[in-house]
Amino acid sequence: MPIRQLFPTLFYEADLGDATLLAELDESCRALAQDDTAGRRWSKAHGYRGYTSYASLNDLPLRDPVFADLKKALDRHVAAFAKEAGFDLGGRKLKLDSLWVNVMKPGGTHSGHIHPHSVVSGTVYVAVPEGSGALKLEDPRLPMLMAAPPRDGTFVYAEPRAGSLFLWESWLRHEVMTSAAKAERISVSFNYRW
Repeated sequence: MPIRQLFPTLFYEADLGDATLLAELDESCRALAQDDTAGRRWSKAHGYRGYTSYASLNDLPLRDPVFADLKKALDRHVAAFAKEAGFDLGGRKLKLDSLWVNVMKPGGTHSGHIHPHSVVSGTVYVAVPEGSGALKLEDPRLPMLMAAPPRDGTFVYAEPRAGSLFLWESWLRHEVMTSAAKAERISVSFNYRW
């Protein structure tokens, strides 16, 4: 009797492939972490170990040309992911909805979450010192498994390196594992909507 796998969960992994863009992103992210007083204040108030522009700046591609260059690269990757995922977009394209910087200090983590009101989410890793921690992805069926015995693959750990680009559907629960690195991990996260 044949067994079929139904409803696959896709995870896109690529390399940004642009060392110059990566170096410019590193410089811009570090500058934002120094200059964005509102972002630093929000990060401190919400227990974020480091800095994020998540709640303070919503115009990075307009504010800094390096983020506009990143957006162009992301648009291509997100279009490829959407095609592979079989999205019926009715001739429309997914559009960047939000993009934010994360400068995570050693010991930093981000608990399990999803990205509501988005279709595709992702992260570009700019600086990834050894021990930074993986992206932990959760089997989306987990809440429905009820009395099922444990199984392999309930959690998948994606190990980034500088230049890694990860994409997933925004409903996929994920978390950032605790960083044991001795230096800051820098990333840029984003959401695309329809």
